[in-house]
Amino acid sequence: MISSVRHAVSPFPSSGFLTQRRSLAKPRFWPLPIIRNEQLNLNHSVSPQKPIYISSVETFSPLPAAKIQKREVVCNAYEAADRPLEINIELPDEQAAEAAQRIKIGLYFATWWALNVVFNIYNKKVLNAFPYPWLTSTLSLAAGSLMMMISWATRVAETPKVDLEFWKMLLPVAVAHTIGHVAATVSMSKVAVSFTHIIKSGEPAFSVLVSRFLLGDTFPLPVYLSLLPIIGGCSLAALTELNFNMIGFMGAMISNLAFVFRNIFSKKGMKGKSVSGMNYYACLSMLSLLILTPFAIAVEGPQMWAAGWQNAVSQIGPNFVCLSMPLGAAIAILGTFLYSQAKQ
Repeated sequence: MISSVRHAVSPFPSSGFLTQRRSLAKPRFWPLPIIRNEQLNLNHSVSPQKPIYISSVETFSPLPAAKIQKREVVCNAYEAADRPLEINIELPDEQAAEAAQRIKIGLYFATWWALNVVFNIYNKKVLNAFPYPWLTSTLSLAAGSLMMMISWATRVAETPKVDLEFWKMLLPVAVAHTIGHVAATVSMSKVAVSFTHIIKSGEPAFSVLVSRFLLGDTFPLPVYLSLLPIIGGCSLAALTELNFNMIGFMGAMISNLAFVFRNIFSKKGMKGKSVSGMNYYACLSMLSLLILTPFAIAVEGPQMWAAGWQNAVSQIGPNFVCLSMPLGAAIAILGTFLYSQAKQ
């Protein structure tokens, strides 16, 4: 118990305080009231394994001065399991779906790469038997365009909704695509497929350099440093190639430069156009076909094609030449579709 001490007032008047003997009264003790928590209610079922959270603390104002001053503090608590906690936890189903999506994208890219390799091998076989790259490029675009028109007519693929403005925007892209396509085919007709692709692997270097010096784009230092092994590897491959051919080398280099401009024109001109990747490539092939056909006739011509056809028939037979070119176009279109699916 806590007690307080009070000193009683001296009974002597103030006038005799100096002459009288000072005496102090004995201290008197008054007990203070014991503060009790009237609303204390202990819940003995509280588990020590669960944390206790303070929900509210209320302090009541003191009673009037005539009564004994008294404060009461009310504390409400609850166990953690009594109220739900907001915790973001990734469920196993979401993790499995994300992993499946990554695997799906990886398979798309792997299949696209494999089809690209097969397409180039078939192209090389055709060029070995029929060494006319301008006609080969033209027939490849024609076969792809025909296949897509049949797909649209039979509603296998959705017909794109395009207007005149779309074709105007697509024209510079098609010009660059035509140049790159023919240049790559000319390169493969003169050198090995592997050498052509080694040189074409330098396309990122062309992209960075064109964007830097023509468009004014800037890149961090690691990007420029990453170009050194690309340029060095292409240079080493060119120096050590046993069957080096300048036309084949220049064709691959021109193809790199043309495809860089194709990508730049495509990004700038096709913003806001709602056309799927496969339909976009089909429209691009059709417009490139219209651009390439007169140039192919002017460069090679029907007389050279007739002579080459007779030579191919005498050596291999007509079936190989006829089937190889539309098979290559089909592989290219399927590969483009898979690549567009992977990008989405």
